[in-house]
Amino acid sequence: MRLYNSLTRQVEEVRPADRRTVRMYSCGPTVYRYAHVGNMRTFMLGDVIRRALRFEGQDVLWVMNITDVGHMTDDVGEEARDRMDIAVADEGLAPMEIARKYTEAFLEDADAIGIERADVYPKATEHIQEMLELTRTLLDKGHAYEVDGNVYFDVRSFAGYGRLSGNTLEKLRPGHRQLEADPNKRHHADFALWKRAGANRLMKWESPWGQGFPGWHIECSAMSMKYLGDRFDIHTGGADLKFPHHEDELAQSDAATGHPVVGIWVYGGFLQFSGQKMAKSRGNITRVSEIAEQGADPLAFRLVCFGTRYRSEMDFSWEALEAADRRLTMLRQRMAEWAPAERDGLSPEAKELDHRFREAVADDLDMPSALVVLGETVSAGIADGDKYGLLASWDAVTGFDLERLARERSEPPEDVQALIEERDEARRVRAFARSDEIRARLIEMGWEVMDTADGTKVRPRIIRPREASEP
Repeated sequence: MRLYNSLTRQVEEVRPADRRTVRMYSCGPTVYRYAHVGNMRTFMLGDVIRRALRFEGQDVLWVMNITDVGHMTDDVGEEARDRMDIAVADEGLAPMEIARKYTEAFLEDADAIGIERADVYPKATEHIQEMLELTRTLLDKGHAYEVDGNVYFDVRSFAGYGRLSGNTLEKLRPGHRQLEADPNKRHHADFALWKRAGANRLMKWESPWGQGFPGWHIECSAMSMKYLGDRFDIHTGGADLKFPHHEDELAQSDAATGHPVVGIWVYGGFLQFSGQKMAKSRGNITRVSEIAEQGADPLAFRLVCFGTRYRSEMDFSWEALEAADRRLTMLRQRMAEWAPAERDGLSPEAKELDHRFREAVADDLDMPSALVVLGETVSAGIADGDKYGLLASWDAVTGFDLERLARERSEPPEDVQALIEERDEARRVRAFARSDEIRARLIEMGWEVMDTADGTKVRPRIIRPREASEP
């Protein structure tokens, strides 16, 4: 498995630091609002990396944080507002009620698009003590300073500042992103580890420097190292987090430990909607729940995403989603038609297809090429059982739930089973008109009906492409 490391600007093999388990940290949601599909594409990156590594037989420990405090709109003054405070003012709910509401919504959306649950979801509010301890370590080592209840990281104390994003101190000027002038700072690029709480602030904690709250960046350093140790293998996030969030996180983590903490930094590209970046301020937000409301399977969003390399910008459109939904339905129908076969190994042709799929996935998650192999397999001149076996195996990475219809074929739902039993009874008492009515009803529900010596049998009705295109 090879991934592009944004720190070294090259593709590198993933090698667990402890030679056993790949340990990965992903920046998770800020739970003061709903996540949109652009956010979800970023969160899917960690899921696909874990799936791909497990596909190779590698153990993985995945941690994704929940930011329920500390994501400030700016870094200046006592009145610096946390986004959670803004949500409280907007919705009239207590901070923890807001965090719970949007955390649950995020997890539901993640489930819908096949993002398997992370191993740990640490919440910022439950790790204030770890943040305070890390801040104290940075103060003791001379990498931070305190001014009137505020603690800042001294960027000039860390020689490598700017290596991840390219925003070195020589290039940064006041006014760049969140680098507004602050008389408390020794350098305009210094960033807050801990902020003194203003009189109107809701979320605040006691600290050695008075009542206050953590900066945004300190939470990820504290929680990642608590659960993964001070040397772990992969850190993922969206491209917009590279600076200042991850640049600051890298600086404080490495300064505290005295050595590099993260092996490979991996970033997902932006998702655009009809050529524009998806953002709340633009009013072009689309949620996962809207996909289902439009009648499409949310897993079709995975298929759309895999058509573009994860590091590249991706353009989202409803037309692309609808096409992916149709393709996903076709693949499931073909799987139900093929059915698994009892075979002793794959044919040489099937093995070659499997090799090509695995190589594509291992090559920095080249999912577009992997989908090409999948498409070739569907039409390949190999046994149906081999096709089923390959696609079922690859689904561990793609997460399309391709065996859904095949499962339903063997296990009709309760309402269908009740109709089958009623039809068999009608046939037994020679009530053929009723039997025909039930048969028509089953066909209308999407089932193929077969009369056998053992009674009525059904299987999902396979819709061929030509039939599906008919009016």
